[in-house]
Amino acid sequence: MDFRLLKHVATLAETLHFGRASELCHISPSTLSRSIQQVEAELGTRLFERDNRHVTLTSQGLAFHHYAKDTLEQWETQKRTLAATTEQLRGEISIYCSVTASYSFLYELLSDVRTRHPGIELKLHTGDPANAMTRVLDGADDMAITPRPRIPPGALAFKSLTRSPLVFIAPNETQDWLPLEPESSTAAQWQRVPMILSEAGLSREHTNTWFKALGIAPRIYAQVAGHEAIVSMVGLGFGVGVVPKIVLDNSPLAGRVQVLNVKPELPHYDVGLCVLNRRLKNPMIDAFWATVSAR
Repeated sequence: MDFRLLKHVATLAETLHFGRASELCHISPSTLSRSIQQVEAELGTRLFERDNRHVTLTSQGLAFHHYAKDTLEQWETQKRTLAATTEQLRGEISIYCSVTASYSFLYELLSDVRTRHPGIELKLHTGDPANAMTRVLDGADDMAITPRPRIPPGALAFKSLTRSPLVFIAPNETQDWLPLEPESSTAAQWQRVPMILSEAGLSREHTNTWFKALGIAPRIYAQVAGHEAIVSMVGLGFGVGVVPKIVLDNSPLAGRVQVLNVKPELPHYDVGLCVLNRRLKNPMIDAFWATVSAR
């Protein structure tokens, strides 16, 4: 059972407001909407009636809300009971991730750790995901949330959290350099497109490979650290960018850009947690790693 989906349903049932519920769940409204749709699809019934202004519970939704609350309360009680019987570990773990990863994974991940191991203190550093593995390999951070590279370094253990496609994004407004039919566009058309790309990292590698297959080099308008700023620059009309879909889903500027139906598609991002293999001998690191396994 995915307890996060139950929490999303329960929170929306209590607030009857997608904006407030998504803030309380630390997710975007679009992610919350997908969670509700997934639960409704699995149950085969509507739990909420919604329009542009109002959200209300159906009779089925009211019954399921009681079930979700009871189940979540029992789950929290069980976690506290088990945590109380575990020898308490004490110390500090540092984690490096992007801003988007902190929105998408960190709250649920750290909530589990705090419940099971309240004596572990967690220190967070955010920045460009292209630097994540280097920081772990150099010992600057104990762990990092990062895309899995094509060939992971042998010194690192990697545990997947989610997969996210890489997508081309363009401004909503029509531009004379934008291919009218991206799915069948030519190399000559792409030669004219100003590109806004990451300075380094897996998304840049995949993009370079994509353009190389066309037989051209990308026309670089700007190179930035990280992905969040790419959405901003594309929304302002400066060019086309390449970002993981998860970044776009969590961006407040997602409504200002469009996803291009580009063929061939770029590979998926496999986003996960990495740590030095030898650091897993540390009881705190091993306990954190085991908590991620239990998710």
